[in-house]
Amino acid sequence: MTAAFLPGFFLGLSLIVAIGAQNAFVLRQGLRNEHVLAVCATCALSDAALILAGVNGFAKAGTMLPWLGPVLRYGGAAFLLAYGLRAARSALRPGGGLTPLDSAPQGLVPCLLTCLALTWLNPHVYLDTVVLVGSISAQFAEGRAVFALGAITASVLFFFSLGFGARLLRPLFARPAAWRVMDGAIALVMWIIAAGLLLSETSAAAP
Repeated sequence: MTAAFLPGFFLGLSLIVAIGAQNAFVLRQGLRNEHVLAVCATCALSDAALILAGVNGFAKAGTMLPWLGPVLRYGGAAFLLAYGLRAARSALRPGGGLTPLDSAPQGLVPCLLTCLALTWLNPHVYLDTVVLVGSISAQFAEGRAVFALGAITASVLFFFSLGFGARLLRPLFARPAAWRVMDGAIALVMWIIAAGLLLSETSAAAP
């Protein structure tokens, strides 16, 4: 179980912690203490649905198309390397801290509609959860469900920690250096996972 859960957990965590519109919105709601539970639950449930769709879809496709596994393995490794490079560039580039918007309180329904739009209308979320997580899960055979559980757990922990811990983190993430350190850690994890994919293919090909 651990062999599939931990890779799913760390992959899911690495993909989700990269700062973007969705995470910035969750952090903003947490800093303002507005509809935090509803926002965190919406993000976590959306991620869970997308992850399960990716894992189940790629599992079925892999049995019908034997060549799909190696293609996805190398494609996933290439994507992870590129994703890690982007995070590394962010870590090396100075930037500003993240601050909440100074606007009037927002109602629950408009808030959730905004949250859903930031999640489901973002093309990167499909690439991360459905394509990348789904393709990598195919390498775990009978452990796909545990791999998906690991990724979903990472999503739940991250969103609820970000939303409810935002007020405690406000002084820290007002500093540009905090985001740069986090981006550097993301790059390292991405590259380690990519190397693992490539090395597992080499081991499988060895006599």
